[in-house]
Amino acid sequence: MGALKYVEEIQKKKQSDVIRFLLRVRCWEIANFVTNLAFLSRRRMMWMWHTRQVIFGLLRQLNAIHRASRPSRPDKARRLGYKAKQGYVIYRVRVRRGGRKRPVPKGATYGKPTNMGVNQLKYQRALRATAEERVGRRCANLRVLNSYWINQDSTYKYYEVILVDPQHKAIRRDPRINWICNAVHKHRESRGLTATGKKSRGINKGHRYNNTRAGRRHTWKIHNTQSYWRYR
Repeated sequence: MGALKYVEEIQKKKQSDVIRFLLRVRCWEIANFVTNLAFLSRRRMMWMWHTRQVIFGLLRQLNAIHRASRPSRPDKARRLGYKAKQGYVIYRVRVRRGGRKRPVPKGATYGKPTNMGVNQLKYQRALRATAEERVGRRCANLRVLNSYWINQDSTYKYYEVILVDPQHKAIRRDPRINWICNAVHKHRESRGLTATGKKSRGINKGHRYNNTRAGRRHTWKIHNTQSYWRYR
């Protein structure tokens, strides 16, 4: 069993001391420390934390979108298609948590009372999809392959986005990834074609997924609407 398999098993126990400590320090930009955390004892980790042996720059002090030198979760990144080779890029992005306020001036919607809501509206797409879209706009020459959650606090959620350079020879010559070089995959994150986008659209395979395709409300309306001819 490879080393990343052990890291994967550690991630499955989110309430363990190792993961709780790991998530606490992962808010920080680190080079080699995170890789070795899984092999430290609990007493050693607590001693390092309380004595402030490690000094980092907080993630929330960095830019909202910045490039990462390597993935924080190498096991997750590799499962989603990342390779440590030329042409692959990792960007880290933070997205503010909470609902979506309607972008209207002074709260005036100029409509009917049933549509006057401004606050407490729920965005129909995931924050992860928003993170991918923002990175895609920042790096317009790259293609978004996938993304994954790395951390969250009371204000933000942090994600890492895997991007691919479609013009790089290492990508264009690789038959396993050169499909993304086709022009039809430009800004696939903005059209709901990534994993999180398809999940929001209710697209998947399996039993009863036909009830969510094209939207669960759309399917419910079709199944609960009775149409009659005017002259019958």
